Amino acid sequence: MSSVAEIAQRLDELEKRFAAAERERDEYRALYLEMMERCRKLELGILSSKSERVADNGAQLSLDVLAMVLGDRKRAELEAALAAANADQEVKAHARRPPTGRKPLPEHLPRVVIEVLPPEVEKKGLDAFERIGEEVCETIERRPASLVVARVVRPKFVARDRARDGQTEVYVAEPLELPIARGLAGPGMLADTIVKRWQDHLPLHRLEDVYARDGIELARSTMCGWHGALAEVVRPLVSAMRDDAFKQPYLCTDATGVLVQQKERCRTGHFWVLVAPGRHVLFEFTRDHSSDAVDDVLAGYQGYLVADAHVVYDHLYASGDLVEVNCWAHARRYFFKALSSDPERAKVALGLIGSLFRIERTLAESPRKKKEKIREKRSRPIVDAFFSWCDAETEVVLDDTPISDAIRYARNQRVGLSRFLEDGRLPIHNNMSELALRREAVGRKNWLFVGSDEGGAVNALFTSLLASCRLCDVEPWSYVRDILCLLPRWPEHRLLDLAPVCWNETRTRDDVRALLEQNPFRRLTLDSRG
Repeated sequence: MSSVAEIAQRLDELEKRFAAAERERDEYRALYLEMMERCRKLELGILSSKSERVADNGAQLSLDVLAMVLGDRKRAELEAALAAANADQEVKAHARRPPTGRKPLPEHLPRVVIEVLPPEVEKKGLDAFERIGEEVCETIERRPASLVVARVVRPKFVARDRARDGQTEVYVAEPLELPIARGLAGPGMLADTIVKRWQDHLPLHRLEDVYARDGIELARSTMCGWHGALAEVVRPLVSAMRDDAFKQPYLCTDATGVLVQQKERCRTGHFWVLVAPGRHVLFEFTRDHSSDAVDDVLAGYQGYLVADAHVVYDHLYASGDLVEVNCWAHARRYFFKALSSDPERAKVALGLIGSLFRIERTLAESPRKKKEKIREKRSRPIVDAFFSWCDAETEVVLDDTPISDAIRYARNQRVGLSRFLEDGRLPIHNNMSELALRREAVGRKNWLFVGSDEGGAVNALFTSLLASCRLCDVEPWSYVRDILCLLPRWPEHRLLDLAPVCWNETRTRDDVRALLEQNPFRRLTLDSRG
């Protein structure tokens, strides 16, 4: 009898091993087919969409599967949390305006009247007809860009009753102040080159062609020299913005590489972005992507740091001055990559993560305490269910597969991913820094490289100002023009008043308006908008 029991036990074990082998075979076959499809697309030059979206019916959770992991005791709590997350989001009521067709052209644009007369009226003359009305339409047209030379004349005077002893005093006005002393360009022209170079991402050789079409030859070396000189003018302002950003409770950061020109072969430098949400977007350039570079970029900051899980940040959290906050969008990206090879598991994870994001969308404008309360009630059960599921699945997934990488990443960052539950000010993702960093990525495709480390630092200074203008809804060209007029004489202790976050308020002050109106170069650049 014992031998029969042993045979039955061995048979049962063999059946389990055979079932596991079949499951592994199917998973490896799915991975093989996925790799073959990727190779086929690469051969054809087909690039798939990078959007991390799942069809509405593909991200629904199987509560029966989760119940086996969590047990029936927590199932009701999770069902309630998911129901609240997946419910229709509340939308503020508003009256939809009826469609009006083509939008009217802006009122601030100058108008030129073109009157077209019928041939009969032209032949017999206006005196033979009575005007009873008119039909009017407007067409937008473009003139060439307008460059103007400001000829500054400083007359010299002597007194009529001057002494006869030969000691004659000559009176002449002081030279007008320029952003670059004895420079060729005024603030409006300098602002135009800055905005076109780092807002519109035009490399210097294209700027040469642009200005040549407008009738002036400007060498790229000349413009490069202008920007190097102006970097010293704006550096104190960007430093004041950095000091203010470091007083915020949390910062979001990310980095991207860029080629740096050298004689033999280009090397790689890095742009870093620091976002203080609602206030500043700051860029830094470093020679490499290392722990020492991170120390320089974040020197002196204490608070929460929203970042990816790169090892260069790990040493920052040892002292406790910086608290790690990880990004759920990064975690979601891993599971999205596993969607084609292991759709069943990936959909469970994506469904749970999607529920967290839907809760956050309803809390976008909520105060801190309300966020903390709702996150504790709705988000925490989902987070706990997600990590319980990860713990259960880590024992059965195949090693070195997309789904195992996704689960391992999530489990390794469990503390950082759960941090948003503790403080209502913290975001659930790091998307704002990634979106800000796209500015450098788009520019990199146009100018390909920076000329030197100094050129990278100049790029970072002006990109910080322009990106902050975008964040604070400030028009960049007029802003750069005006701060170039003000900075040479602006008091150091009030530099933050000139930051984009304060500019809409600063520019309305009487003392600031008086200073701007006194600048004759600025007056030449004014249009109907100011």
